[in-house]
Amino acid sequence: MRLAANQLDRRFEEIRPLLKQLERPSRGWIKALREGLGMTTAQLARRMGVSQPRIAELEKAEAARNVTLSSLERAAEALDCRLVYVLVPNRPLSERLEERADQVAEEQLAAVDQTMKLEKQSVSNAKQRETMKQRIVMALLDKPSRLWQVP
Repeated sequence: MRLAANQLDRRFEEIRPLLKQLERPSRGWIKALREGLGMTTAQLARRMGVSQPRIAELEKAEAARNVTLSSLERAAEALDCRLVYVLVPNRPLSERLEERADQVAEEQLAAVDQTMKLEKQSVSNAKQRETMKQRIVMALLDKPSRLWQVP
């Protein structure tokens, strides 16, 4: 699993610098591209095999962020474009996994600490506790699906 996260992280590192440049225009990509090509809504409608009012609706829907991927793909084809769809994490997946594993390990250790305190057997050595925590983190990272279970 960590290998998959690392491979994705490398891909996203290449994409992140481009994100600001790739922000959707406020009027939407369809309208921006259509106008950039000097194409009317009627002309795009004919290329897509729909009515002219449908293009106006489509452009409004995209601007309002209420458009389907299927509609975007059809418009992209009619505009001789390629639709690119990607979810880019705000930070590296490996960083998120490690942070979550650390959090879950802390929660598990807190529960163990509480039980041991009740039995007057608490772990007093900070180094022992950190070693236990690291073992839990490593076990969690070996099977990351356990990181996202809701108790």
